[in-house]
Amino acid sequence: MNITIVSVGKIKEKYIKLGMEEFQKRLSKYCKLSLIEVADEKAPENMSEKEMENVKKAEGQRILSNVKEGSYAITLEIGGNMLSSEELANKMEKLGVSGKSDITFIIGGSIGLSDEVLRRSDYALSFSRMTFPHQLMRLILIEQIYRSYRIMRNEPYHK
Repeated sequence: MNITIVSVGKIKEKYIKLGMEEFQKRLSKYCKLSLIEVADEKAPENMSEKEMENVKKAEGQRILSNVKEGSYAITLEIGGNMLSSEELANKMEKLGVSGKSDITFIIGGSIGLSDEVLRRSDYALSFSRMTFPHQLMRLILIEQIYRSYRIMRNEPYHK
């Protein structure tokens, strides 16, 4: 299976980079993983609604240019579907069995995803109703993808 994570902004924190590298290494025996970072827009503090839409639109265009035709797109959204680790593993397994071997996870910028990206989404996923730093969310996502593969193969993983 090909898994792509498209996210807005660069990871700056060393501990997050180290965690990501560890899970990338672990995942290499299960799937082909690609991490794509797209540039974030400069977003001043007190933006108008129009400015916010423009920022989301610009970031959204960069995101969509990295989503392959035919890829199953999963957007991370606060209002998305909350799944257990086992349910995420089941979803990924069903996608693979049904011939969808290319999955793209999308993590937006600090003010969210554009309407165009939301329309392209095949599934909205939420890890929590809480808001997490986007860089940390990448680490959480990649760990859950790894956990999903361990679950799918009935391999041990601490609960």
